[in-house]
Amino acid sequence: MTASATPRTAAHGLQVATVLHRFIEDRVLPGTGVDSATFWKGFDALVNDLAPKNIALLAERDRLQTELDTWHQQNPGPITNMPAYRSFLESIGYLVPSPETLTATTTNVDAELALQAGPQLVVPVLNARYALNAANARWGSLYDALYGTDAIAETGGAEKGKGYNPIRGAKVIEFARNVLDQAVPLAGGSHRDATGYSIEGGQLVIKTADGSTTLSEPTQFVGYQGDAAAPSSVLFIHNGLHLDLRIDRTTAIGKTDPAGISDLVLESALSTILDLEDSVAVVDADDKVLAYSNWLGILQATLTEEVSKGGKTFTRGLNPDRDYTGANGQPVKLHGRSLMFLRNVGHLMTNPAILYANGQEIPEGILDAMVTVTIAMHDLKRRGKEAIVNSRTGSVYIVKPKMHGPKEVAFASELFGRVEAVLGLAPNTVKLGIMDEERRTSVNLKACIAEASARVAFINTGFLDRTGDEMHTA
Repeated sequence: MTASATPRTAAHGLQVATVLHRFIEDRVLPGTGVDSATFWKGFDALVNDLAPKNIALLAERDRLQTELDTWHQQNPGPITNMPAYRSFLESIGYLVPSPETLTATTTNVDAELALQAGPQLVVPVLNARYALNAANARWGSLYDALYGTDAIAETGGAEKGKGYNPIRGAKVIEFARNVLDQAVPLAGGSHRDATGYSIEGGQLVIKTADGSTTLSEPTQFVGYQGDAAAPSSVLFIHNGLHLDLRIDRTTAIGKTDPAGISDLVLESALSTILDLEDSVAVVDADDKVLAYSNWLGILQATLTEEVSKGGKTFTRGLNPDRDYTGANGQPVKLHGRSLMFLRNVGHLMTNPAILYANGQEIPEGILDAMVTVTIAMHDLKRRGKEAIVNSRTGSVYIVKPKMHGPKEVAFASELFGRVEAVLGLAPNTVKLGIMDEERRTSVNLKACIAEASARVAFINTGFLDRTGDEMHTA
């Protein structure tokens, strides 16, 4: 359907595709504490104030590209005089002065960014199953990962096959014991020799045929599930990441294991970027509503998907948090899911989902900012002992791609500040992930960070985009 033929609803000066208007009115705003009039009035003012700035930034891209094209036409071939080239880049405003000192003052950042280091996933937000899988990939079975992939060679009778292969299974178990010995070594002997695990006086005791031992570093024992004398789970920590040793003698694996070990579950994907940009094609209001619906479902913990596997169908949702008894006897609760980011689109594109002055399409980055942060308020308000929440610090994480230089980063920060003001959020509630994937950002990265020093929480490099921009620019 063309933009002109799309059914629309007027909201102040905005002409909003009715399907998007109804989604925001019926599903997004209820529960946020933001009334309809405040939302649309603020959105309209924001668009009219910031859309011209967005357009000016794109015009600046064109101006700089023309300057660069002219220079390279006049100076063909490899750059032979680097000082002169640098002087040229400075003279046209492509290369800006780097701040002598820089301090990021961002606060209320979740541990997955501030303290821990670990894998991050990126998945298209349009695919609910992928989104749920990625969120739940915070914890993963090492046994399953080893058995089902080529991490274990299919030689010497260790083929995967259709059923369980005990030869392959033995190699998986041996591999996992080596992981335990490397990550949480015993004071004496090996986890291979264990015949039982128990907790006595707050200390982990590992029984072996030769007696009892404990961990080489006792503080690596974090907690357990079940009965202290016969736990169903023993929780360790190594370099800030957890390992959950599962013990169940009723399972096919556990009943043949001397210690009853049935699995080793590792803390894995600490964060996930749900992508509204490169991995999806979201071109109109209907697409936007589907994408935004999945983001809303993740943050309301209501997103589910029917999954068929091994001839069975089941409903997949978000995993709950993980509860343990700590070594000191006090409860320990660990986050059960990845910390979820949402990658908005960059500053370049427009989208017909909303039209503003003179029937122009809204800059899509402005649309994403307003709607996705409003949706995130559902997470900010989900608090309570049993609530499934994304951010425990009250932050919203937005990754912003395709930004060319400090002024564009400053614009993104201004945009999120305006959104916060409309929604009544505290300044810098939205944490910015700056993607270092354009040459003008790379060469001015320190200045870019300075423009969002109270908001920046994440930097990552899009290598292919960075390479492509280098080819295009130079």
